[in-house]
Amino acid sequence: MRAIEITRPGPAEVLQLTERPIPRPGPGEVLIKVAASGVNRPDVFQRQGNYAPPPGASELPGLEVAGALVEGDVDGENPFSLGHGAMVCALLTGGGYAEYAVAPLQQCLPVPSGFTPLEAVALPENYFTVWSNVFDRGRLGTGADGKPESLLVQGGSSGIGVTAIQLAHALGHPVFATAGNAEKCAACEKLGAHAINYREQDFVEEIHRHTNGRGVDVILDMVAGDYVPGELELLAEDGRLVFIATLGGKRADIDASLIMRRRLNLTGSTLRARPIAFKAAVARQLHQHVWPLLESGKVRPVIHQVFPAHEAAKAHALMESSGHIGKIVLEW
Repeated sequence: MRAIEITRPGPAEVLQLTERPIPRPGPGEVLIKVAASGVNRPDVFQRQGNYAPPPGASELPGLEVAGALVEGDVDGENPFSLGHGAMVCALLTGGGYAEYAVAPLQQCLPVPSGFTPLEAVALPENYFTVWSNVFDRGRLGTGADGKPESLLVQGGSSGIGVTAIQLAHALGHPVFATAGNAEKCAACEKLGAHAINYREQDFVEEIHRHTNGRGVDVILDMVAGDYVPGELELLAEDGRLVFIATLGGKRADIDASLIMRRRLNLTGSTLRARPIAFKAAVARQLHQHVWPLLESGKVRPVIHQVFPAHEAAKAHALMESSGHIGKIVLEW
């Protein structure tokens, strides 16, 4: 099969097309003939040598695929009754940049009705991440006053960002988002957020102004670093700050007394190394709560650009430029 390998740690050009044996599924696993592979920021970190695959994972990059289930163990626990030939999208620990990929059956979801593989591949990494962090860990729900709680998404035009905005908005929550230029802010507004250009406005002041000083209940933060003090100031009482990346730095000054006075919760998670049982539970929640929103058109993936798989280096260069709005996809 054709695959994209990381020839050595380095810039985007180290991604090269190669030939590899087709992987074989083990117990509880299935083989997927890949139609499309998602491109994600962790793929870039892995290519740079800063994010090693978990033990036992493929060294090929790629955390999500969509395509046909062609082989493997479908007789065990199979919550969505997927059989050979079914079109699926799947979350992986690696190996997605290839014509064939192996995935645990419990991390596969049926492609939503009416979706193409190029659309469906935009779902696993973003939706697993957003659901588990915003709605499970961040507990975005109904406040003590009976009103829907509010959410701030840092990096609203990213693949994660557009997903979080749409899901929260579709479920009735007020949403704020930060982005770095007028075009990105307009995209966030179109999806249902009040957008703030962080290069021109202070997001803390702006959100306080729009909430009459109350702030927000949950913040989804992929920046960290210098953003954290302002985020703590911005959280409402009993607010939750959820870290999913540290693009702005992993260290921050924290006012512990503010956390105590407002009863704030700081938490965070990574997804790749979590056990299959955890990801299977998230998959079931997505199928129950989110797949109906996708199939009804209330929520849709935002695809910025599709590259032929052999142009993976160009896809990574675009990812690193942060010039995209939504998802970058490879097509096989």
